[in-house]
Amino acid sequence: MDESGQSADSAPPWSTPQQLASVEEVSRGDSTADKAGDSGSTADDTRRDSLITVATNQIHVGTSDKAVRPTEEIFNANEERIKEDIVRMIVQYLHDGGYHAAKMTLLDEANVKSYEREERVFEIRRMRKAVLDGDWAEVDKLCTKTLMKNHKSFLYAVYKQQYLEYIEHHEIQKAFTHLNKRLKPLEHLQTTSNEFKDLCYLLTAKSTLDAPSFKNWDGIMPAREKLAEHFQNMVDFENADREGSVYVPPQRLLTMLRQAVAFQIETSRYHPRIAPRVTTLLEDYHSLIIPNAVRSTFTGHKGNVKCVKFIGEEGLSILSGSSDNTCRVWDTETGECHAVLEGHTSRIWDVATNKSGSMLASTSGDGTVKLWDHKPGKTQCLSTLEDSCGDVYSVNFHPAGRHVVAGGYDKTVRLYDIERGAVVKQFAGHQLSVSTTIFNPLGNLIVSGSKDNTIKFWDIVSGLCIRTITSHLGEVTSVDMTSNGTLLLSSSKDNSNRLWDIRMLRPIRKFKGHQNTSKNFVKAAFAGDALVVGGSEDGIVYIWDAGTGDILQKLRGHAGVVYHAAWSSRQSLFATCSDDGTAKTWWFDHTQPLFES
Repeated sequence: MDESGQSADSAPPWSTPQQLASVEEVSRGDSTADKAGDSGSTADDTRRDSLITVATNQIHVGTSDKAVRPTEEIFNANEERIKEDIVRMIVQYLHDGGYHAAKMTLLDEANVKSYEREERVFEIRRMRKAVLDGDWAEVDKLCTKTLMKNHKSFLYAVYKQQYLEYIEHHEIQKAFTHLNKRLKPLEHLQTTSNEFKDLCYLLTAKSTLDAPSFKNWDGIMPAREKLAEHFQNMVDFENADREGSVYVPPQRLLTMLRQAVAFQIETSRYHPRIAPRVTTLLEDYHSLIIPNAVRSTFTGHKGNVKCVKFIGEEGLSILSGSSDNTCRVWDTETGECHAVLEGHTSRIWDVATNKSGSMLASTSGDGTVKLWDHKPGKTQCLSTLEDSCGDVYSVNFHPAGRHVVAGGYDKTVRLYDIERGAVVKQFAGHQLSVSTTIFNPLGNLIVSGSKDNTIKFWDIVSGLCIRTITSHLGEVTSVDMTSNGTLLLSSSKDNSNRLWDIRMLRPIRKFKGHQNTSKNFVKAAFAGDALVVGGSEDGIVYIWDAGTGDILQKLRGHAGVVYHAAWSSRQSLFATCSDDGTAKTWWFDHTQPLFES
């Protein structure tokens, strides 16, 4: 393990979902370049140039108020027709890709339960055989099943066939009884206006052919075969939807996925000059930008601003927390303050939001965690969690949104059930205050950083600490993870931000240049998977290339320590907060130079 972070055999983690081919090639070449000694710097320079080229080939178009949001109101995902259409598209995709076994398995399960489908197929076979064999008792039994529900016309045809066979065999009494019991109630289903009259006439006729309606009757077996064919056609028509015979336009799933990505590009704040190459569908498209200017400055707090977060995945609003004991909700686009959240009696250390942005959380020096119900135009406190002894420094929502994790001065990590407002598990093991807590993307682990210089990984189910990183030489001030959960970013008062391979639990590289040594909580975070952004005691916002550790940008504008920086992929904006009492958003203004001269 190379403590300096310059691991020669470690492949760079930089793999944002949207890359131009040239940048991807540079990225793929990094590991080879790292092994090549002096040639590594050349590869890094090329990579830097390519990354800057991609980032600067963006045209700011702003946000569109007219864009239709992909909300649940667009269609009901629980509607049967919608479910069937989704299955049809997946079946088509599997068929086109040659995944025939998977296709058949899906068809079996999606045909409303495999067992029911098999039962139906079995009943169809039984009915065909019974008709061809003239086993009318079996036909009668099957006609009571759901298979024949709403098919009275076929039932009439069956009873008519049975009646004609009685006539052919000169079983007049049986024919008379059958006519009155079975056919008379279905008289309205006769195929011609005189058919039932002719059926009655046959009771006294010498031959079936004597009745005008049956002068072309072919006999018992040919008539049974026609009836069986009629039954099969009826079933085939009814099952057209079930068996996937509904027309599905070619490559329908891929077409809709391309439309979805195109919509994401069209509604993004930046439009690329060159068509981006999307390399994953597991994440939404976002523009890769390197900011060069302040977009908005949010003023109103009466103390330093310790923390800032974009609210929800959409990021239409921003949440900030301050030493003035309040949190504020701001409009991302206009900078207008929508709400002031009051109730804490000491400084705010951290804030968090769930994915939908419907719930907020704040922690304070008053030893509490407050949960807030957030709706447009109204934000109110839902509950206050008061189990900690001393300042609570960190809070985060579980990916599923039903729990929050918090840590603070009392060295304990606590997992809360939001609905009950109660602690469901405590994790003890740190020797000093817990400064930061997060969940991994899967939600099965909690990662905590502490003033004891360690990072611990906790298994949520067992409550056990399963891993500990002890390499930092100063207090750990923040931790963050990539979207796939394979890389960890940590910040420490040893004046470094570090990137870790979680699977191997080894350091990959350090990010240096900033200042983080005093008693401030200076934090860093991923901006997508390509960039790292962090605060600094020198009042500068630093942006690093996650793949090389190089500083790509220094943003000047704050007049005090920058505590925290956050990134919104949907808004393609950076947000920062500072000791100067303000929060700011940063953007790429293509009318200005990327770097200061």
